[in-house]
Amino acid sequence: MQDLYGCVLICPPVLPINIGGIVRVRSGRAAILLRAHSLFQKAQMTKILLVEDSKFLRVTTERALTRAGYEVSSAADGEEALRVARERLPDLILLDMLLPKMTGLDVLSALKKDMTTSWIPVVVLTGMSQKNAARLADDGAFAFLEKGALELDKGSGKLLSEVQQILERIRSSAGSPTTA
Repeated sequence: MQDLYGCVLICPPVLPINIGGIVRVRSGRAAILLRAHSLFQKAQMTKILLVEDSKFLRVTTERALTRAGYEVSSAADGEEALRVARERLPDLILLDMLLPKMTGLDVLSALKKDMTTSWIPVVVLTGMSQKNAARLADDGAFAFLEKGALELDKGSGKLLSEVQQILERIRSSAGSPTTA
C-alpha cells in the first residue's frame, strides 16, 4: 500500500489531522513517514539570499518569500552578504545595489570571481533606472528588477511573480544544452 506521495506504508493507514497547519498523527510509523516527506519537501525548497540594508524592506520581503515557500536567508550589508552566500550557497541571490560596507556592484563582482559562488544567479534589486541593466548584465547579474516597478509598498505580489518567472528561466536555461 502507498500513500499520496508514493511512499510505501509499513503500517495500517492513519488519517493525519491538520490543525492550524500542524499535522498530528496517532501512529508512530505514520508520523515517521510524514516527517520523512516533510524533510524531502524542505530539501527541495529553493534557497534565496536577500541582501537589503533597509530593515523594513528586508523583513517584509523575507516574510513574503518565506510564506511563498522559499527558504530565505538575509544580509544587511555587503560583507555579510558574501559571508552568508559562501556558507549557505543559495539557489538565488536578490541583491540591493546601495549597501553599507561594500556596494552591491562590489558584492556582485566578488561573488562572480569566487569559484564557490560564481554559479549562483544574482538578481539586482534597486531603485536605479533600467538604463543600468545592460551594465549589470555585463558584470554578471542574471536579471534586474527596479524596486519602484515592483510596488513593494502595495504588497509582495509583483515581487513573488517576478521571482517565480526568474526561477523558471534559470531552470529552463540549466536544462538546455550549451553551445560552445
